[in-house]
Amino acid sequence: MYNLIMQFTNSLIKGKLIKRYKRFFVDVKLKNEIVTAHCPNTGSMKGLLDEGNEVYLLKNSNPKRKLKYGLEIIRAKKNLVGVNTHMANKIVSHGLSNNLIKELENNDSIKPEVFFNKETRFDFLIEKNNQKSFVEVKNVTLFRDEKTAEFPDAITTRGSKHLITLIDAIKKGYKAYLIFLVQIQNMEKFKIAKDIDSEYYKNYLAAKKAGVNFLAYRCKINSKEILIEKKLKIIND
Repeated sequence: MYNLIMQFTNSLIKGKLIKRYKRFFVDVKLKNEIVTAHCPNTGSMKGLLDEGNEVYLLKNSNPKRKLKYGLEIIRAKKNLVGVNTHMANKIVSHGLSNNLIKELENNDSIKPEVFFNKETRFDFLIEKNNQKSFVEVKNVTLFRDEKTAEFPDAITTRGSKHLITLIDAIKKGYKAYLIFLVQIQNMEKFKIAKDIDSEYYKNYLAAKKAGVNFLAYRCKINSKEILIEKKLKIIND
């Protein structure tokens, strides 16, 4: 589906969104037919699901899969938004390997999906100059004004748990990073959506005070590729 330089291996197919249902399915109108595609995002997708929105599907090359298409991108309020949550770690892995995240350049090793304890696994464990750092990634698809991306788009107890566990990692001698990966075109700032999840905001402030490093990076998005493009300012109001 994707190659190592974060390009789609097949051309994306443009259509119009009809509806999403049962979290995992979207009906899409293509040029000559209506198809049901897999929705690889179980979140609320707040603000993205208006009927008639332009969408981009990836045709599945695996004949064993029931659905021939997967949803990759939605155009909402003129901005392309990458909605495949499974892409987020691939994009960050590519960014780490190609030094696109300036705070995390030139690592000696990058290991994906590493357990910190019996209950929690973080997205990456990186090592540089004998210093080990855990990195957690959050995919961002919410924007409620023209230039500001936000997270979360719904209450996330799992997200709060990750923040608390990153604090534990610092206490055990690790460095800790959380990357908000903004898969939305044209965003210039990022903030925590504290009106959506006040508990997450409280834990974010506690984690920041404890030394967790928070980064927000925007992606370049088009029908050929998605990759890290620019660091965004995190605003705490």
